[in-house]
Amino acid sequence: MENSINRRDFLKLATLGSMSMGMGLGRSIKTIDNESPRVGIIGLDTSHCIAFTKILNDPQAPPELAGYPVVAAYPYGSKTIKSSYSRIPKYTRQIKQMGVKVVDSVDDLLDQVDVVLLETNDGQRHLEQAQKVFKAGKPAFIDKPLAASLADVVEIYDLADQYDVPVFSASSLRYMSHAQAIRHGKAGTLLGAETYGPAGIEPTHPDLYWMGIHGVETLFTVMGTGCRQVRRIYSKETDVVVGTWDDGKLGTFRGLRTGREDFGGTAFGEKEIAPIGPYEGYRSLLVEIVKFFRTGKAPVTPQETKEIYAFMSAADASKRRDGAPVTLQEMLAKARQ
Repeated sequence: MENSINRRDFLKLATLGSMSMGMGLGRSIKTIDNESPRVGIIGLDTSHCIAFTKILNDPQAPPELAGYPVVAAYPYGSKTIKSSYSRIPKYTRQIKQMGVKVVDSVDDLLDQVDVVLLETNDGQRHLEQAQKVFKAGKPAFIDKPLAASLADVVEIYDLADQYDVPVFSASSLRYMSHAQAIRHGKAGTLLGAETYGPAGIEPTHPDLYWMGIHGVETLFTVMGTGCRQVRRIYSKETDVVVGTWDDGKLGTFRGLRTGREDFGGTAFGEKEIAPIGPYEGYRSLLVEIVKFFRTGKAPVTPQETKEIYAFMSAADASKRRDGAPVTLQEMLAKARQ
């Protein structure tokens, strides 16, 4: 028990120190006894848990990924979405074979780890699970979808502030090399962008939260924050969602539900028209996650993530209003109620 308390206190002090940017106190999160910080996974109902563990537990991992082994996992995870919970037995067997201990509860997990990957595929469970993680003082990456409602998204960030715990969420598509290059000026001043990606619908979530989040987050990666309103044109096969930014620029997401599915897009800049894809896998996201665990500094601001989810919620409202424009301000105000 004493070792566990020391480890927790040390990690919190390291995290707070790393966040004191003006004082130059940034430092790696290390355990009190110089062991590697222990990573725990909540939710074995997504392929991400296996892919992430393979990369993080690789003995030959490069320096930017080394030193953060997954040591424990709690399987649940979705309990009501069959496409997710049906995978739990398979992924549980696989992660045990990788030397990861499977535990019986989130509380058991939190007693055995220093940082958390909240991988539960069902966003309906994230608020409840995240609250336990924050209360235990553990930095957390929360995989997509961050939640199953905009109200829960706002509450998750409020709780992180309340418990003074660093947290972030992102799609791996945010870290496609071309998307990052465009965000940092490769195409010059951006005049607009269009992205595309799968947009399968899960009835328990707002339409774009389930799969459309990937293409929407790609759009925000290159366009940045400042979206004012959204219009959505919906058909059974396709979604076309157009956002108007404060400076009048237009950003469009095309959601695919038939035919060939892929991720990508085009950015329209003053210097060039640049491709946003292709998708390059999970590694670049994991580099950012490990950097986040080391520094306690989230690479994506709460403002940007909340705006992404407000965009998708506004798209649902526009669908209900036959394509009429809906402001993100309206969605956020309702969520905060």
